[in-house]
Amino acid sequence: MNWTLEVVPVPVTDMDRAKEFYGDRCGFKIDLDDEVAPGMRIIQATPPGSRCSIAMISGMPSMPGTKNMAPGSLQGLQLCVTDIEAARRELVDRGVDVTPVRHVGATGWEDGKGDTWNSFMAFEDPDGNGWVVQEAPSELSER
Repeated sequence: MNWTLEVVPVPVTDMDRAKEFYGDRCGFKIDLDDEVAPGMRIIQATPPGSRCSIAMISGMPSMPGTKNMAPGSLQGLQLCVTDIEAARRELVDRGVDVTPVRHVGATGWEDGKGDTWNSFMAFEDPDGNGWVVQEAPSELSER
């Protein structure tokens, strides 16, 4: 049996602001924006080419046995792209505050691209949830 990661919850304070950020600024496809029950809203968004989506949820009680994440507490979600410089330009052009491209070198983090699998940039959503973007040598379907 396959166990596929398909949806990651992202805790946010303002659903409309998050929808605008992920949809308009990051270019994620808004798959769903629905009130699934009175006072319970879900916005699901998918990064271009990804099989995994994010979900922003408002008004839904936590599933028994689980804990709530505070908005801004989700860190280190990682996206992969095949051209990190083009991806950075696209995010900057869409109004996202993105770090410079960096790589891990002999002295720690250094500016500029590194070798294969060693080029990164980062950004945060309006609540402070942190994302990392890594350059991959090819599309996932080709690896």
